[in-house]
Amino acid sequence: MNCESINDIDTPALLIDLDQVEKNLQQMQQKADRCGVTLRPHIKTHKIPELALKQVQLGARGITASKVSEAEVMARAGIGDIFIANQVVAFQKLKRLLALSRKINVAIGLDSIAGAHRLSETFSAAGATVEYLIEINSGLNRCGVSPGREAIELVQAIESLPGLAFKGIFTHAGQVYGKTSLAEVQKVSQFESQTMSEIARDLQDLGYQAQTVSVGSTPTMKVWEGWSGVNEIRPGNYIFNDAIQIALQVAKPEDCALTVLSTVVSRPASDRAVIDAGSKVLALDKGGHGVETAKGYGMVVGRKIVIDRLSEEHGIMAVDPGEPLAVGDCIRIIPNHACPVVNLFGSAYGIRDNAVETVFKIAARGMVQ
Repeated sequence: MNCESINDIDTPALLIDLDQVEKNLQQMQQKADRCGVTLRPHIKTHKIPELALKQVQLGARGITASKVSEAEVMARAGIGDIFIANQVVAFQKLKRLLALSRKINVAIGLDSIAGAHRLSETFSAAGATVEYLIEINSGLNRCGVSPGREAIELVQAIESLPGLAFKGIFTHAGQVYGKTSLAEVQKVSQFESQTMSEIARDLQDLGYQAQTVSVGSTPTMKVWEGWSGVNEIRPGNYIFNDAIQIALQVAKPEDCALTVLSTVVSRPASDRAVIDAGSKVLALDKGGHGVETAKGYGMVVGRKIVIDRLSEEHGIMAVDPGEPLAVGDCIRIIPNHACPVVNLFGSAYGIRDNAVETVFKIAARGMVQ
């Protein structure tokens, strides 16, 4: 991996524009500071400890992870405050969560009495306590309790369990990825924050103080300018942006810090060219949660080319017969969805002005347990 220029990099390869990453990170941190809220970015997008440490250095109060294994990687790198925004119920994972809680500040998501009992059993038996946040379903219809009575009844049912400490509530309005206009994104963002603010107020009226009221997805946070009662935001994709964010009109191509470098390996027809980046590189996402929002399987930078089909090792592109594209040429592709694409690589090249400055190990890739 002794490369000085991107021209020396073997393909397919993952490139991270360091100048753009720093700009993206600073913009979101400035928004959090301006709105007087905590930024707790989700690291499932980049999975790179050095970038997580950079986020904390710029002002983030810890990070968000999806899995215990992701949190373990980040804790070993020196991150001392992690929220696992997921339900952890398997006893094998709960034992690891307990061990992790003895090293750093860790909080966990909950959305059921059954899950709470398992968490309580593990921590109380060890004489330990873990903080939890109740997950609220704000429209995604994935995990989470319904806002209103169901959320309140869950908090009341859990409060007497030993080993657990109520920290607050969180949500992820991922249904925003199915929208098609900026106005629709703004409506989802408003609904997300309004829902959480109202639940926090209802809980407070009953004597339950939600220390943390947490919202976040990159699209909803891009249009967000604060909301009374909400004090934490958890975007993740904003560090890179991608073609789906462009389709949602919350990012422009120049805002995207992550690209895939690929080589044209065949041009078997005037209207078809083939690259060495297939589904093992670009993934199969064309939108979020089953809704197609992006055209093709990535956005080719600076060219009017559609990546029409993918097999495992090849990307088949529809090209204009007059497009000057020859075998051996390299192109750069903005992925549709940055998160799974990063997870397909073991390393990424940090570049500045088309020169390789560093090589990152994607230490949390494949951490699904």
